[in-house]
Amino acid sequence: MPALTGVAGRLARALRNFVETFPLFAAAVLIVHVAGRNSWMTAWGVQLYLWGRVGYLALYAAGVFLLRSLTWDVATLGIVLVLLSLV
Repeated sequence: MPALTGVAGRLARALRNFVETFPLFAAAVLIVHVAGRNSWMTAWGVQLYLWGRVGYLALYAAGVFLLRSLTWDVATLGIVLVLLSLV
């Protein structure tokens, strides 16, 4: 099968990136929940991850480079906040 190009190729790469980061996010949220350490950081972290990933997908599909990287950083900050709520 030939390599995907254009929007389809960008969406396939965005999916691979999501599959790499989501397990860490899901594990962090489950650990926080089981530990009973929910706080404002958990709530903000989950929201930042969700909306950062939505924005990342839209910007990746549109081919916007710098802003796409910044939204990826927002989603990563969300994961960090969820993990920090354990401390």
